[in-house]
Amino acid sequence: MIREYYEAVCAENETRANLIALRSAVKDEKEKRAFAYLLGGDFSVLCRLLEHEDPKVRKNAALLLGEMESEDLLPVLFDSYKKEKTLFVRPDYLKAIAGMDCEAFLDEMEEQLEMLRAKEPLPEEKKHVSAEIRMLQNILLKYRSPRPHVFHGYDIMEPMLLLVNREQTKAVADEIKEGTHTLLKGGIRVKDAKIRTILPIRTYSELLFPIRTKTLPVNAPEEIGKQLAVSELTDLMMRLHEGKAPYYFRIEPKGLDDAKKGNWIRKVSDALEQESQAAWINSVSSYETEIRLLMKKDGTMAAFLKLYTIPDQRFAYRVESIGSSMNPVNAALCAQLARPWLKEHAQILDPFCGVGTLLIERNRALAAKTMYGLDIFGDAIEKAKRNTALANCRVNYIQRDFFTFEHDYLFDEIITDLPQASASRTKEEIHHLYLSFFEKAQQHLNDGGIVILYAAYPQYAAEAVRRYENFRMEKTFLLNEKTKMTLCIVRYQK
Repeated sequence: MIREYYEAVCAENETRANLIALRSAVKDEKEKRAFAYLLGGDFSVLCRLLEHEDPKVRKNAALLLGEMESEDLLPVLFDSYKKEKTLFVRPDYLKAIAGMDCEAFLDEMEEQLEMLRAKEPLPEEKKHVSAEIRMLQNILLKYRSPRPHVFHGYDIMEPMLLLVNREQTKAVADEIKEGTHTLLKGGIRVKDAKIRTILPIRTYSELLFPIRTKTLPVNAPEEIGKQLAVSELTDLMMRLHEGKAPYYFRIEPKGLDDAKKGNWIRKVSDALEQESQAAWINSVSSYETEIRLLMKKDGTMAAFLKLYTIPDQRFAYRVESIGSSMNPVNAALCAQLARPWLKEHAQILDPFCGVGTLLIERNRALAAKTMYGLDIFGDAIEKAKRNTALANCRVNYIQRDFFTFEHDYLFDEIITDLPQASASRTKEEIHHLYLSFFEKAQQHLNDGGIVILYAAYPQYAAEAVRRYENFRMEKTFLLNEKTKMTLCIVRYQK
């Protein structure tokens, strides 16, 4: 069909429809190669269509030429872009050349971008002008990366929101040693604390800065963008960073219907850029901040700022992971919750160690004497060794099945994240694994030893404790109401 479509275009027979059909066809890589072979490097017919009286023909011809990925077409397309008067077509010329080497035209693009930003478009023009601005920004950012802003607000007392485990908020709050805090559902509001005192806490998942604004109605995205522009947002960035605007951002709404997100985000972003006079620039790749917008029950949104300019060194050691790896924040929380049962200079075993995260976090909570990590997967063991070295920690890793493992001396603690049911392991098999784990654990624990178990199936752990009379469940901590993930603290007595 490629030939038929192209011949119809050459004959000026339903030109627009056949261009659209060609564009659809060449999305397939094989069809694109066939079309390139058919053209044989002769783009004259398509180039002539860039002067066609129908703007939609010009648009589709430009996009089709862009699919050809020929650098020779760049000057032709850029010249046509500069001449184009129909606003809705202009962004498509830029889309056509975005994958080419545009370096020779960057100065002209920057001038055009500044001109568009300085001009107030008419209401009916706004959508198309915004699209052109976005395309110009994206191309320029590929070649001229913005100078990153340096965070220097460590000693500033700025209100903060810590996002934490919803079931164990108090455990995280107990680690806050400065200022005042208020417990929320899934978060902690912190006031009058220097930022540097909060950053090292290992048990929060995200740190956000609340942005005080007027009402932000979810059904008015342009108004949200305008309100953000006149809020304390820019002042906050200036207080916390060296350097001046522009600041590069992304918008992340929470609680919004996924089907509506794309268009909604564009409207917020465009309004923020325009109202702030480009002090804030939306970027899909070079953003240094995220503006988080959380849906409230009353149909309005609350705004928060997440900074990627703050180096998070808490888990810098975790450079290696596998699909089943434990989230380091969860590992740190488990270690914190288990703290009253930990023994200093203990001898510790993790029978399903993965990449070593739980052992490393256990050792950070209270220094161990000797640690062993077992896993049947050699790849996990090698990755665990690298993580552990970066954590400046010592663990003896062995590629071994726990159920055939033997050792000269007993352990004070067994700490582990037992596997979960998956495509390769049924729930019945996991049930049996839990029972076998507790049976085998008796061979490796000192009298009075502790099992610290991150359990996806706490009911299986409880069953095993009932079955083997030497075990006693001392404490359970619910970590996820929905999944029932639980931390179990079990005592072993001979």
